[in-house]
Amino acid sequence: MLIGRTNTIQGNDLLSSSNAVSGFLYKRQSALVYYFGLGAMNDSLLNENTRLREQIARLKYSVDTLHDSTALLAIPPQPSDSNTKVKQYARYIYRTARVINNSVSQRDNYITINRGSEDGIRKEMPVISGTGIVGKVVHTSAHFSTVLSILSTLQEVSVHLKDGTTGIVKWVTERRTPTPDLLYMVEVPGEIPMHRGDSVWTTTYSFFPPDILVGTVVNVLIVKKTGKRLLYLKPATNFRNMMYVYVAENTFTTEQKALEKSNVPPPQTPKGGRKR
Repeated sequence: MLIGRTNTIQGNDLLSSSNAVSGFLYKRQSALVYYFGLGAMNDSLLNENTRLREQIARLKYSVDTLHDSTALLAIPPQPSDSNTKVKQYARYIYRTARVINNSVSQRDNYITINRGSEDGIRKEMPVISGTGIVGKVVHTSAHFSTVLSILSTLQEVSVHLKDGTTGIVKWVTERRTPTPDLLYMVEVPGEIPMHRGDSVWTTTYSFFPPDILVGTVVNVLIVKKTGKRLLYLKPATNFRNMMYVYVAENTFTTEQKALEKSNVPPPQTPKGGRKR
């Protein structure tokens, strides 16, 4: 510490060395956990799960069938039907990653994974586990990435109930010590029947792939002032012992964002004046 204060160059060397040591310790700790966890899950099973997820994504989300506007009923597409157009609107590629650092007790929690830009990981890619949602990539280096967990005040998730009702899920942070075991869904209409054990899923316009499990209802409260309900959820992902995650890539994201950026409103014309 004395050298660092008296000599800037040596101080920078100390900081760089400290970062290197921290990274080394994280990797060593992760390697030990990885070794003892092989009995529960190995890399071959993880890769097989990735392949199956991509197959499901192609079958479930990738085909949008557009029929002639004069049709009164949806008709299954036939090879000889010239009025039917098949358009692929989303395709997800999943990349496996191992968790090497994870926080759950801060107001904004982050996860470090052992995949980076050289592995095809980019900022804003959604991250899920084998059971539910996890977060979104916020920073990448060549070989590592950090993920903003849904256990954060900075991240809300668009969700839907089994009847299609949509809403927002947040992390419960009102407690003195936030818990990774509780989320909540706000402003649910009072007439919607809800029960403990009901599932909550991501929507088609969430940054996550659609219909990924967010959590299950553990308690239902009625807000007297509004008559609406507040749903407390148990997260589908166990954030306390995550070892592996999947980073999802929607191959149409770039095209979609480029198009949406063009939706800039035209300049307003002042009343009684000309455009400037």
